[in-house]
Amino acid sequence: MKRIITIALAIALAVSASAQLPTQPSAQWRHSPDKGSLIIIGGGKVGDEIWDEFIERAGGREKAKIVVVTNASADVVEYYSPAIEKAISYVGKNRVTRLHLKDINEANNDKLIKALKEATGVYFTGGRQWRIAEVYLNTKAHQLFNEVLARGGVIAGSSAGASIQGSFLWRGDTSGADILVGDHTQGLGFLKNSAIDQHILVRNRQHDLADFIKAAPAFIGIGLDESTAIVVEGPSFKVIGKSYVAVHSADQEKFIFLRAGDKYDLENHCRIK
Repeated sequence: MKRIITIALAIALAVSASAQLPTQPSAQWRHSPDKGSLIIIGGGKVGDEIWDEFIERAGGREKAKIVVVTNASADVVEYYSPAIEKAISYVGKNRVTRLHLKDINEANNDKLIKALKEATGVYFTGGRQWRIAEVYLNTKAHQLFNEVLARGGVIAGSSAGASIQGSFLWRGDTSGADILVGDHTQGLGFLKNSAIDQHILVRNRQHDLADFIKAAPAFIGIGLDESTAIVVEGPSFKVIGKSYVAVHSADQEKFIFLRAGDKYDLENHCRIK
C-alpha cells in the first residue's frame, strides 16, 4: 500500500507539471496525438520492419527528413549512435541530423534546433530517459517535437526513447533503472496519460506497471519487449516486430498480451478483433 501511495503522489506531481508544456495537444483522444504517428520500440535490435515503418511514415526514402536525438545514450556530446547510420542508409546523409544538446538553454536556442522545423521524423535512441527530460522537457525543442506530429510526421524511439514518449516518466531516476518512480517523473507526453516500459520479458518486467495503474486508473501502462514496437495512429495502435506487448489498464483485471499483427483500441482499452 505504501508503494502505491508513493506512486500516486508522484503521478499527481507529474500531471500538475504537465500543464506547463509549451504546446498542449487538444483532447480529441485520451492518449494519442491528434495528428501524426508514434512508433514506440521496446529496445534490443530494431529490425528492418520497424525502420521501414518509420521511414515510410516520415515521407519515404525520397522525402523524409530525420532528426536523431542521442542524449539518452551518453552524456558526451560527441556520442554518435548507430541509429544515425541506419537512417542515413535509408535517406542519405544530407537528410539526417544528429541532435545532442547540452542543456535547456541550448534546447531553447532557435539556431541549434532549426532542423526540427523541417523534420518529418524524429528518432530517440536508447540509454537513460532522464537525460532526454533534463535537456528537452518544456523547451522550444519540445514544442517543435509536437509540431512534427501536428504536420503529420512521426516520432519514434527505442528503450529510453520509448519511455520518454509517455506522459509519466517510468524508471526515470538518475541513480538507476530499477527505481520505478524516481527523481524525474515527467515524460515528453506524446502518448498522453501513459507510462511506458521496455525490455519487459528479457528483464522480467511484465508485472511492474500493475501498481501504477491501480494508483492512477486514468493512465494506461504499456510494456514492450525487445525488437517489438507499437505504431500509434489515431485512437488505436498495431503491434509489429518479434515479441510481445503488455497493456495494463484499470478496465482489465490482468494485463493483455499482444503480438505482431494485433491491434488495440486506446480509447476503449480493449483488443480490436
